[in-house]
This record gives sequence, structure tokens and C-alpha cells, in this order.
Amino acid sequence: MAQPRISAYLPPDIDPTKAALAFGRRALPKLNEELQSAELLTQQRALMALCDLVHDPEKVYQAIEIGFLDNLKTLLGHPDNTVRQKTTEVLYLMSMHSVGRQGLIQNGVISALTGLLDDPVDICRKNTHQIFDMMAKLPEGYYYVGLNNLVKINIED
Repeated sequence: MAQPRISAYLPPDIDPTKAALAFGRRALPKLNEELQSAELLTQQRALMALCDLVHDPEKVYQAIEIGFLDNLKTLLGHPDNTVRQKTTEVLYLMSMHSVGRQGLIQNGVISALTGLLDDPVDICRKNTHQIFDMMAKLPEGYYYVGLNNLVKINIED
């Protein structure tokens, strides 16, 4: 029997080019406010814009200083698949930079990510495994991945 697969394509009403984005020093604080919004579409647009910004290590550092990681940890448990997908994508992009990996370790994001190993959305699981792979490249990250018994969980599965 065939099983349904959730598409990696975003819903048609989400257009990152239509997101209202501030420039300069105000861009990241504005996105941080939008992540805390109660409106789903606002959160999705903020995550789309954030995915574009965190390719730059300087923006990753600024995002960590502003406190994005606490909001992103909260969004990991969001009921919407798109929000979880884009949140894990942002965290993966942040983990590609050394300052991002340090921030993920210091803010306890690794333990929050363990719940997504059994996520029903394939892309969320893939992004989560990629984050753990990037984290394990640091000795400190390897320690925290081992501390949360993630190596044992992955071997048993």
C-alpha cells in the first residue's frame, strides 16, 4: 500500500518576495518579532527571509545575540509542517558556521532537536540529522550529541 509523502514545496500562498523586511540593523530584530507573531503566515514569511539571511556568518552572530535561538527552539514543536521544516533549515544553515555551532550548544538546541528524530515530515528529519552531523564536527558538539544518547538512538533505528 502506498503511503502519502509530504511535498518539499511550500504552500502556494507563501511568497518570500512579498515579505515586509526591514533593512540594516533593524532587519533581524523585526524578523525576531515576526517569529513571535500569532499569525501563521507571518511566521512562515519570517522563516523564509531568515533562511536567506543566515548564509552570512555575521548575520548568524547577530541573530544569536538578539536571541533567535530561543524562538527557534519554541518553533521546533509547532504543529505546522512548514514552520518546522523552515526552522530546521534555519538551524542547519546556522550550524554550518562555527559561531552558529557554538550558539546551538550554548543555548541547548541539541536536546530540543531530539524530538524531531521521529518527525512525520521527511525533510525535518533530514535537516535534523544534518544539524547533528555538523555539530559532531566540533569536539564540544560531539560531546553533547553523545550526552543526549543520539548515537545510540541512531544505531538502534
